[in-house]
Amino acid sequence: MSNRSIFIAATGQHVGKTTLCLGIIAGLKKRYPSVGFIKPVGQQHVTIDPSTIVDKDAVLFKKHFHLPTSWKNMSPVIIPSGFTRDYIDQKITEKHLLENIHRSYKEVMDANAFTVVEGTGHVGVGSIVNLNNAKVAAELGLDMVIIASGGLGSSHDELSLNIALCEQYGVKVRGVILNRVIDEKREMILNYFPRSLKKWNIPLIGCVPYNSFLDKPTIRDFESLFDTQLLSGEKHHYRHFISFRLVAGSVGTFKNEIIPSELIITPATRDDIIFAYIEQNEKREKDLEGGLILTGRHPPSKDSLEALSKTNIPSLYAPVCSFDAMKMITSFTAKIRTKDLPKIERAIKLVEENIDFDLLTTSVQNSVV
Repeated sequence: MSNRSIFIAATGQHVGKTTLCLGIIAGLKKRYPSVGFIKPVGQQHVTIDPSTIVDKDAVLFKKHFHLPTSWKNMSPVIIPSGFTRDYIDQKITEKHLLENIHRSYKEVMDANAFTVVEGTGHVGVGSIVNLNNAKVAAELGLDMVIIASGGLGSSHDELSLNIALCEQYGVKVRGVILNRVIDEKREMILNYFPRSLKKWNIPLIGCVPYNSFLDKPTIRDFESLFDTQLLSGEKHHYRHFISFRLVAGSVGTFKNEIIPSELIITPATRDDIIFAYIEQNEKREKDLEGGLILTGRHPPSKDSLEALSKTNIPSLYAPVCSFDAMKMITSFTAKIRTKDLPKIERAIKLVEENIDFDLLTTSVQNSVV
């Protein structure tokens, strides 16, 4: 069992594992001469070159922390579409996948004083190819830290399922980190959650508060969501918005209700709304710092496109109705991107201030073995 590495898993998707790993690596870099990162099994991937696809988190960590590790070692196994069928058809073998993981992990660990190994989704993700997080942690001989949403009952229930799988594979859970803990509940959770963990003799090593800024999407997120490109405002790809508003009423009412840092969703045929927004933005001494998503079957008019092109307002056209666009936006979960430095810096500061790094890096005996 290595005391120079830790496996970070979560109780589910969208719990904040990537955000927590950012802060954890930043904190470890202040305590160790070098820190490595590997995501043994990845699902959401990006193409680096025609022969290299890697997990998106590997890209974020390599670029932000300027890690020298090769792409291959940071992301040894990727599960793209069709991979599980190939595995079941025995075109891909578990032995080959494990060899890649072991080889990459050893190279990363040997080159660094401490290594963060990031899992994928909840502890059972990857079971269809026999590479779930518990199995991989067991193969590498690593303790696991599990990240859960910041609640009490439901968070504990989710933890119990994930801990049970760790027990099955003989993986020791070094500790639990609660993420996005609401301020009003923080004192109560800090009182009760450690006591609820005593049945497993597992410590609470972090209680990270909820921060609304980290959940705010950018216009770059919406480019991906609607599979489109900006019409204007290229330099504001990573602008964040405080609120969203669907505008379908009169232009007069719209003018009276304009506020800063708001994303406006309106039909692309509403030239009156588009020109009113441009006018209001230009009239103010300070930029409204807002944005526009234009919707509908019919794209913006030539006049609107020309007017927008002369502004710095980030805008895009989404060929769906406004109602569907709002549904997609309100259900969207923003992820941290490599170039979104304000969000990265906020996440790192928040995590560093609320993690017990001594407990994180020190293996202590507990009952989950």
